[in-house]
Amino acid sequence: MTRTHWQLVAVGVLGVVVACVADDRAVGPQPSTPVALADQGVGSGSFVFEPLAASAVCTNGGSATQPLVLPSGFDQTIIGSEPDFQTGIDMNTQNETGQQAGRYLYRVSEVGSNASLSVTDLWTGATKKIAQRADWESLDPIVWTPWGTLLFAEETNEAAFRDPAFPQSVAGLVYEVFLDPADPTVVTNVVARPAIGSKSHEGMRFDPQGNLYSISERTPGYIYKFVPDTKGDLSSGQSYVLKVTQPDGDRTGGAEWVPLPRPAVIVDASAAADAVGATGYGRPEDVEIATSSGNAHGGANMLYVAITSEHRVLAVDLREPKGGSDHGSAHVANYVARGLNTTTEFIMPDNLALDHSGNLYITEDPGGNTAGGKRGDDIWVATPAAGNASAAATVARFATLTDCEAEPTGVYFDLKGQRLFVNIQHRGGDGADKAVAIAPARGN
Repeated sequence: MTRTHWQLVAVGVLGVVVACVADDRAVGPQPSTPVALADQGVGSGSFVFEPLAASAVCTNGGSATQPLVLPSGFDQTIIGSEPDFQTGIDMNTQNETGQQAGRYLYRVSEVGSNASLSVTDLWTGATKKIAQRADWESLDPIVWTPWGTLLFAEETNEAAFRDPAFPQSVAGLVYEVFLDPADPTVVTNVVARPAIGSKSHEGMRFDPQGNLYSISERTPGYIYKFVPDTKGDLSSGQSYVLKVTQPDGDRTGGAEWVPLPRPAVIVDASAAADAVGATGYGRPEDVEIATSSGNAHGGANMLYVAITSEHRVLAVDLREPKGGSDHGSAHVANYVARGLNTTTEFIMPDNLALDHSGNLYITEDPGGNTAGGKRGDDIWVATPAAGNASAAATVARFATLTDCEAEPTGVYFDLKGQRLFVNIQHRGGDGADKAVAIAPARGN
């Protein structure tokens, strides 16, 4: 979620109210089915809501305690704030497997150098930084691996601080974080994984086979698949890039996964994709698949990709039979797009999160709004159509920011699909970024 400007932020302190209950402890309100909304609105499960009619009229800084306007029947709780973590907090993930799965919420910081990894204990409310390094820059994506480690990566096309172990890598790298099984807030090792590709990383997601999907955030930017030589070992493998070969629209249609030279990917994966004529898009950012975000409830063969500067979200059907490449083919369609199933108010989609029913939550990042009647950034929900249609049936506004300067980032559903986590990044006002949990209000 690159912004067109950087700003200095002040340090602020926010007290966190902690609520603990046996075995399912969590900070903030505990969800229940909103009876008042059960027979109306959109969404599913405990996240049925009446869509907001308009974006908030924002101010510089907005509300420090209620940064989002939400539908009736929902609450927001701030579960962390600077200086407990570093400014520029971006994507989120939980410890999705292992002991006490879901207890910890991890996030990275998108700063120019000396970036960090932090964690919030959702049982106690405590937040702390657990890893930081001088050459880490613009950390953005983070994902839990199927084998119980963390992956995060750098969002930069031109690394200002190259990894001393891989000085030939010109752009951002992926790092794998190993945690102490007895205490997953303790980092035991961090290892670079340049075989995945040197590029400007944002979204990263695994499919059920252990393949990793990612993007390069630039224009043109590309969609990638990394297939490890050994499942669960990211030290070596084959990278592929998506190329539309049977177009039926604006870079949609039948596509193939084209293999890339392994040495070239380690140096510059975007240049390697340029060289094979891959299909490029305007600033791809996040990717999402139903086996991520704690969600294994179907739809695992559909990959969603936010194409930010083109105001659309693609659906890449991964179920195509083996085709022109040695790793199968795919089909690309517009899932959400202006003029297809949404209006011009839908602008610059950025982060994505699926709930357990296949509803896709989408954050906006138009960047740098100013006070004086400008609207805040929104969070939208795309509802799937019946019969596995390639385009969403409806697209509705779920939430909107009160701060003109900030953006919502890192949307992520908890393992039970009952709370939506979102970070409020680049805040105006006191400048203290916030980590927020959204859930149905108690008693609804």
